Amino acid sequence: MNTERLLDAQDVAVHYRIGGGFLRRGRALRAVEEVSLSLAAGETLGIVGESGCGKSTLGRALLGLTPITHGRVLLAGVDLTSLSARALRAHRRHAQMVFQDPLASLDPRMTVSQILAEPMRVHEPAMTPLAVRARALSLLERVGLGAAALDGYPHEFSGGQCQRIGIARALMLRPKLLVCDEPVSALDVSIQGQIVNLLQDLQAEQGLGLVFIAHDLAVVRHISHRVQVLYLGRTVETGPTAAIFAAPRHPYTRGLLDAVPEARPGAPLRVPVAGDLPSPLDPPPGCAFHPRCPRAQARCHTEAPALRPLGADRAVRCHFPLDDASAA
Repeated sequence: MNTERLLDAQDVAVHYRIGGGFLRRGRALRAVEEVSLSLAAGETLGIVGESGCGKSTLGRALLGLTPITHGRVLLAGVDLTSLSARALRAHRRHAQMVFQDPLASLDPRMTVSQILAEPMRVHEPAMTPLAVRARALSLLERVGLGAAALDGYPHEFSGGQCQRIGIARALMLRPKLLVCDEPVSALDVSIQGQIVNLLQDLQAEQGLGLVFIAHDLAVVRHISHRVQVLYLGRTVETGPTAAIFAAPRHPYTRGLLDAVPEARPGAPLRVPVAGDLPSPLDPPPGCAFHPRCPRAQARCHTEAPALRPLGADRAVRCHFPLDDASAA
Protein backbone atom coordinates (compact mmCIF):
# COMPACT_ATOMS: atom_id res chain seq x y z
CA MET A 1 0.00 0.00 0.00
CA ASN A 2 1.27 3.45 -0.94
CA THR A 3 2.02 5.63 2.11
CA GLU A 4 1.75 8.92 0.21
CA ARG A 5 -1.29 10.90 1.30
CA LEU A 6 -4.08 11.00 -1.24
CA LEU A 7 -6.64 12.74 0.97
CA ASP A 8 -5.96 15.03 3.89
CA ALA A 9 -8.82 16.73 5.77
CA GLN A 10 -7.95 19.20 8.50
CA ASP A 11 -10.43 20.37 11.16
CA VAL A 12 -13.42 20.12 8.82
CA ALA A 13 -16.68 21.57 10.13
CA VAL A 14 -20.11 21.70 8.49
CA HIS A 15 -22.71 23.92 10.20
CA TYR A 16 -26.27 24.67 9.17
CA ARG A 17 -28.53 27.49 10.27
CA ILE A 18 -31.97 26.13 11.22
CA GLY A 19 -35.16 28.12 11.65
CA GLY A 20 -33.80 31.52 10.68
CA GLY A 21 -35.79 34.24 8.98
CA PHE A 22 -36.21 37.98 8.75
CA LEU A 23 -34.33 39.54 11.68
CA ARG A 24 -33.81 36.06 13.17
CA ARG A 25 -30.52 34.18 13.08
CA GLY A 26 -31.97 30.75 13.83
CA ARG A 27 -30.11 27.95 15.59
CA ALA A 28 -26.80 26.39 14.63
CA LEU A 29 -26.78 22.70 13.76
CA ARG A 30 -23.20 21.44 13.94
CA ALA A 31 -23.41 18.39 11.68
CA VAL A 32 -19.62 17.92 11.53
CA GLU A 33 -17.16 19.53 13.92
CA GLU A 34 -13.34 19.59 13.78
CA VAL A 35 -12.90 16.29 11.94
CA SER A 36 -9.45 15.51 10.59
CA LEU A 37 -8.48 12.43 8.60
CA SER A 38 -5.97 11.20 6.07
CA LEU A 39 -5.94 8.48 3.45
CA ALA A 40 -3.23 6.93 1.32
CA ALA A 41 -3.64 5.52 -2.19
CA GLY A 42 -4.75 1.91 -1.97
CA GLU A 43 -6.03 2.35 1.59
CA THR A 44 -9.58 2.10 2.97
CA LEU A 45 -10.77 4.26 5.86
CA GLY A 46 -14.01 3.12 7.47
CA ILE A 47 -16.26 5.86 8.89
CA VAL A 48 -18.72 4.44 11.42
CA GLY A 49 -21.35 5.63 13.87
CA GLU A 50 -25.10 5.68 14.41
CA SER A 51 -27.52 7.32 11.99
CA GLY A 52 -27.34 11.08 12.46
CA CYS A 53 -23.73 11.19 13.60
CA GLY A 54 -22.55 13.12 10.50
CA LYS A 55 -21.03 10.33 8.39
CA SER A 56 -22.77 11.16 5.11
CA THR A 57 -22.35 14.90 5.59
CA LEU A 58 -18.62 14.39 6.09
CA GLY A 59 -18.41 12.22 2.97
CA ARG A 60 -20.10 14.86 0.83
CA ALA A 61 -17.94 17.60 2.35
CA LEU A 62 -14.80 15.69 1.37
CA LEU A 63 -15.89 15.93 -2.29
CA GLY A 64 -17.01 19.54 -2.15
CA LEU A 65 -20.66 18.52 -2.61
CA THR A 66 -21.51 20.10 0.74
CA PRO A 67 -19.87 23.45 1.58
CA ILE A 68 -17.70 23.33 4.68
CA THR A 69 -17.92 26.03 7.34
CA HIS A 70 -14.22 25.94 8.09
CA GLY A 71 -11.25 23.64 7.68
CA ARG A 72 -9.39 22.33 4.63
CA VAL A 73 -9.67 19.32 2.35
CA LEU A 74 -6.61 18.43 0.25
CA LEU A 75 -6.95 15.89 -2.56
CA ALA A 76 -3.64 14.83 -4.10
CA GLY A 77 -2.09 17.94 -2.55
CA VAL A 78 -4.66 20.39 -3.96
CA ASP A 79 -6.73 22.38 -1.45
CA LEU A 80 -10.30 21.92 -2.68
CA THR A 81 -11.61 24.62 -0.35
CA SER A 82 -9.50 27.27 -2.09
CA LEU A 83 -10.65 26.45 -5.64
CA SER A 84 -13.17 28.43 -7.64
CA ALA A 85 -16.40 26.67 -8.59
CA ARG A 86 -15.04 26.04 -12.09
CA ALA A 87 -11.70 24.70 -10.86
CA LEU A 88 -13.41 22.50 -8.27
CA ARG A 89 -15.63 21.02 -10.95
CA ALA A 90 -12.60 20.15 -13.05
CA HIS A 91 -10.69 18.66 -10.10
CA ARG A 92 -13.68 16.65 -8.91
CA ARG A 93 -13.00 14.06 -11.60
CA HIS A 94 -10.31 12.67 -9.29
CA ALA A 95 -12.84 11.84 -6.56
CA GLN A 96 -16.19 10.17 -7.15
CA MET A 97 -19.03 8.91 -4.97
CA VAL A 98 -20.93 5.63 -4.74
CA PHE A 99 -24.34 6.28 -3.17
CA GLN A 100 -26.47 4.35 -0.70
CA ASP A 101 -29.56 3.84 -2.85
CA PRO A 102 -28.34 2.39 -6.15
CA LEU A 103 -31.61 2.85 -8.03
CA ALA A 104 -32.28 6.40 -6.83
CA SER A 105 -28.77 7.48 -7.86
CA LEU A 106 -29.39 6.56 -11.52
CA ASP A 107 -31.51 8.75 -13.81
CA PRO A 108 -34.54 6.61 -14.76
CA ARG A 109 -34.94 8.46 -18.09
CA MET A 110 -31.48 7.51 -19.32
CA THR A 111 -30.08 4.22 -20.56
CA VAL A 112 -27.05 2.74 -18.86
CA SER A 113 -24.94 3.81 -21.84
CA GLN A 114 -26.11 7.41 -21.44
CA ILE A 115 -25.57 7.33 -17.66
CA LEU A 116 -21.98 6.18 -18.06
CA ALA A 117 -21.31 8.64 -20.89
CA GLU A 118 -22.60 11.67 -18.96
CA PRO A 119 -19.43 12.45 -16.96
CA MET A 120 -17.34 12.09 -20.12
CA ARG A 121 -19.28 14.89 -21.82
CA VAL A 122 -18.34 17.17 -18.93
CA HIS A 123 -14.72 16.19 -18.35
CA GLU A 124 -13.57 14.69 -21.66
CA PRO A 125 -15.72 16.33 -24.37
CA ALA A 126 -13.15 15.57 -27.08
CA MET A 127 -13.51 11.82 -26.57
CA THR A 128 -15.41 10.21 -29.43
CA PRO A 129 -18.74 8.47 -28.77
CA LEU A 130 -17.20 5.21 -29.94
CA ALA A 131 -14.36 5.51 -27.43
CA VAL A 132 -16.76 6.43 -24.64
CA ARG A 133 -18.94 3.42 -25.41
CA ALA A 134 -15.87 1.17 -25.47
CA ARG A 135 -14.79 2.40 -22.02
CA ALA A 136 -18.33 1.96 -20.69
CA LEU A 137 -18.50 -1.59 -22.04
CA SER A 138 -15.10 -2.43 -20.53
CA LEU A 139 -16.18 -1.20 -17.10
CA LEU A 140 -19.56 -2.94 -17.26
CA GLU A 141 -17.80 -6.20 -17.99
CA ARG A 142 -15.36 -5.55 -15.15
CA VAL A 143 -18.15 -5.05 -12.62
CA GLY A 144 -19.91 -8.24 -13.70
CA LEU A 145 -22.35 -7.00 -16.33
CA GLY A 146 -22.08 -7.18 -20.10
CA ALA A 147 -22.89 -5.49 -23.37
CA ALA A 148 -26.60 -6.27 -22.99
CA ALA A 149 -26.76 -3.83 -20.06
CA LEU A 150 -25.71 -0.83 -22.16
CA ASP A 151 -29.15 -0.18 -23.65
CA GLY A 152 -31.18 -1.04 -20.56
CA TYR A 153 -32.87 1.37 -18.14
CA PRO A 154 -32.22 1.35 -14.37
CA HIS A 155 -35.64 -0.09 -13.47
CA GLU A 156 -34.82 -3.21 -15.49
CA PHE A 157 -32.01 -4.18 -13.09
CA SER A 158 -31.87 -5.54 -9.55
CA GLY A 159 -30.50 -3.48 -6.67
CA GLY A 160 -27.15 -5.23 -6.82
CA GLN A 161 -26.90 -4.72 -10.58
CA CYS A 162 -27.78 -1.03 -10.19
CA GLN A 163 -24.99 -0.65 -7.64
CA ARG A 164 -22.57 -2.27 -10.09
CA ILE A 165 -23.69 0.28 -12.68
CA GLY A 166 -23.13 3.05 -10.12
CA ILE A 167 -19.61 1.80 -9.45
CA ALA A 168 -18.90 1.65 -13.19
CA ARG A 169 -20.14 5.24 -13.58
CA ALA A 170 -17.90 6.37 -10.72
CA LEU A 171 -14.89 4.74 -12.40
CA MET A 172 -15.50 6.18 -15.88
CA LEU A 173 -13.22 9.14 -15.15
CA ARG A 174 -10.52 6.91 -13.61
CA PRO A 175 -10.59 8.65 -10.22
CA LYS A 176 -8.05 8.32 -7.45
CA LEU A 177 -10.61 8.32 -4.65
CA LEU A 178 -14.03 6.76 -4.10
CA VAL A 179 -16.27 7.88 -1.26
CA CYS A 180 -18.72 5.04 -0.67
CA ASP A 181 -21.73 6.19 1.35
CA GLU A 182 -23.43 3.10 2.81
CA PRO A 183 -23.00 1.35 -0.56
CA VAL A 184 -24.36 -2.04 0.54
CA SER A 185 -26.93 -1.16 3.22
CA ALA A 186 -29.86 -1.29 0.76
CA LEU A 187 -28.82 -4.66 -0.66
CA ASP A 188 -29.57 -8.25 0.31
CA VAL A 189 -26.96 -9.84 2.56
CA SER A 190 -25.98 -12.29 -0.18
CA ILE A 191 -25.27 -9.39 -2.56
CA GLN A 192 -23.44 -7.23 -0.02
CA GLY A 193 -20.40 -9.51 0.04
CA GLN A 194 -20.20 -9.50 -3.76
CA ILE A 195 -20.16 -5.69 -3.90
CA VAL A 196 -17.60 -5.39 -1.10
CA ASN A 197 -15.33 -7.94 -2.77
CA LEU A 198 -15.71 -6.09 -6.08
CA LEU A 199 -14.63 -2.83 -4.46
CA GLN A 200 -11.61 -4.53 -2.93
CA ASP A 201 -10.61 -6.07 -6.27
CA LEU A 202 -10.95 -2.71 -8.05
CA GLN A 203 -8.92 -1.04 -5.34
CA ALA A 204 -6.11 -3.58 -5.74
CA GLU A 205 -6.11 -3.18 -9.51
CA GLN A 206 -6.28 0.61 -9.66
CA GLY A 207 -4.73 1.73 -6.37
CA LEU A 208 -7.92 3.50 -5.33
CA GLY A 209 -8.30 5.19 -1.99
CA LEU A 210 -11.65 4.34 -0.40
CA VAL A 211 -13.60 6.22 2.25
CA PHE A 212 -16.16 3.60 3.27
CA ILE A 213 -19.10 4.98 5.27
CA ALA A 214 -21.21 2.35 7.01
CA HIS A 215 -23.02 1.34 10.17
CA ASP A 216 -22.48 -2.39 9.59
CA LEU A 217 -19.34 -3.08 11.61
CA ALA A 218 -18.86 -6.54 10.12
CA VAL A 219 -18.54 -5.01 6.65
CA VAL A 220 -16.25 -2.26 7.95
CA ARG A 221 -14.01 -4.82 9.63
CA HIS A 222 -13.73 -6.79 6.41
CA ILE A 223 -12.87 -3.94 4.04
CA SER A 224 -11.12 -1.23 6.10
CA HIS A 225 -7.48 -0.74 6.99
CA ARG A 226 -8.31 1.96 9.52
CA VAL A 227 -11.50 3.03 11.30
CA GLN A 228 -12.76 6.44 12.44
CA VAL A 229 -15.71 6.52 14.84
CA LEU A 230 -18.00 9.59 14.82
CA TYR A 231 -20.42 10.72 17.51
CA LEU A 232 -22.53 13.87 17.06
CA GLY A 233 -20.22 15.05 14.28
CA ARG A 234 -16.93 14.57 16.14
CA THR A 235 -14.27 11.91 15.97
CA VAL A 236 -14.29 9.96 19.24
CA GLU A 237 -11.83 7.23 18.27
CA THR A 238 -9.57 6.38 15.37
CA GLY A 239 -6.96 3.75 14.69
CA PRO A 240 -6.08 0.55 12.79
CA THR A 241 -9.06 -1.73 12.24
CA ALA A 242 -7.55 -4.73 14.03
CA ALA A 243 -6.70 -2.66 17.10
CA ILE A 244 -10.10 -0.95 17.25
CA PHE A 245 -12.00 -4.24 17.06
CA ALA A 246 -9.68 -6.09 19.43
CA ALA A 247 -9.53 -3.40 22.13
CA PRO A 248 -11.73 -0.30 21.65
CA ARG A 249 -10.73 2.52 23.98
CA HIS A 250 -13.86 4.71 23.84
CA PRO A 251 -17.02 3.49 25.62
CA TYR A 252 -19.10 4.42 22.54
CA THR A 253 -16.95 2.24 20.30
CA ARG A 254 -17.26 -0.57 22.82
CA GLY A 255 -21.04 -0.15 22.79
CA LEU A 256 -21.21 -0.25 18.99
CA LEU A 257 -19.25 -3.48 18.95
CA ASP A 258 -21.41 -4.96 21.70
CA ALA A 259 -24.50 -4.24 19.59
CA VAL A 260 -23.26 -6.73 16.97
CA PRO A 261 -24.73 -10.18 17.72
CA GLU A 262 -22.18 -12.92 18.15
CA ALA A 263 -23.29 -16.30 16.78
CA ARG A 264 -21.04 -18.40 18.95
CA PRO A 265 -22.15 -20.98 21.54
CA GLY A 266 -21.37 -19.71 25.02
CA ALA A 267 -20.64 -16.16 23.85
CA PRO A 268 -20.97 -13.68 26.75
CA LEU A 269 -23.97 -11.37 26.88
CA ARG A 270 -22.98 -7.90 25.72
CA VAL A 271 -24.58 -4.56 26.51
CA PRO A 272 -25.01 -2.17 23.53
CA VAL A 273 -25.14 1.60 23.83
CA ALA A 274 -28.12 2.68 25.91
CA GLY A 275 -30.43 5.55 25.02
CA ASP A 276 -30.77 7.56 21.82
CA LEU A 277 -28.46 9.91 19.99
CA PRO A 278 -29.08 13.50 21.22
CA SER A 279 -30.18 16.17 18.79
CA PRO A 280 -27.24 18.04 17.21
CA LEU A 281 -29.35 21.18 17.68
CA ASP A 282 -29.14 20.75 21.44
CA PRO A 283 -26.04 18.71 22.30
CA PRO A 284 -25.30 17.90 25.95
CA PRO A 285 -22.73 20.04 27.76
CA GLY A 286 -19.28 18.68 28.43
CA CYS A 287 -18.69 15.34 26.78
CA ALA A 288 -21.53 14.82 24.30
CA PHE A 289 -21.61 11.10 25.10
CA HIS A 290 -21.89 11.43 28.89
CA PRO A 291 -25.73 10.94 29.11
CA ARG A 292 -25.30 7.46 27.62
CA CYS A 293 -21.90 6.54 29.04
CA PRO A 294 -21.67 3.94 31.83
CA ARG A 295 -18.29 5.40 32.89
CA ALA A 296 -19.32 9.07 33.06
CA GLN A 297 -18.06 11.07 36.04
CA ALA A 298 -18.61 14.65 37.21
CA ARG A 299 -15.89 15.98 34.92
CA CYS A 300 -17.65 14.55 31.87
CA HIS A 301 -20.76 16.67 32.54
CA THR A 302 -18.93 19.98 32.31
CA GLU A 303 -15.68 19.57 30.37
CA ALA A 304 -15.49 18.52 26.71
CA PRO A 305 -12.59 16.10 26.17
CA ALA A 306 -9.96 16.67 23.51
CA LEU A 307 -8.94 14.09 20.94
CA ARG A 308 -5.65 12.82 22.33
CA PRO A 309 -3.17 10.34 20.91
CA LEU A 310 -2.74 6.82 22.24
CA GLY A 311 0.57 5.87 20.72
CA ALA A 312 1.62 6.63 17.17
CA ASP A 313 -1.50 5.52 15.27
CA ARG A 314 -4.47 5.73 17.64
CA ALA A 315 -6.45 8.55 19.24
CA VAL A 316 -9.46 8.79 21.54
CA ARG A 317 -11.73 11.61 22.75
CA CYS A 318 -12.46 10.56 26.31
CA HIS A 319 -11.52 11.67 29.84
CA PHE A 320 -11.53 8.08 31.10
CA PRO A 321 -10.75 5.75 28.16
CA LEU A 322 -10.98 2.02 28.56
CA ASP A 323 -7.70 0.34 29.33
CA ASP A 324 -6.45 -2.64 27.35
CA ALA A 325 -7.90 -5.13 29.82
CA SER A 326 -11.41 -3.67 30.04
CA ALA A 327 -11.52 -2.88 26.32
CA ALA A 328 -10.97 -6.45 25.20
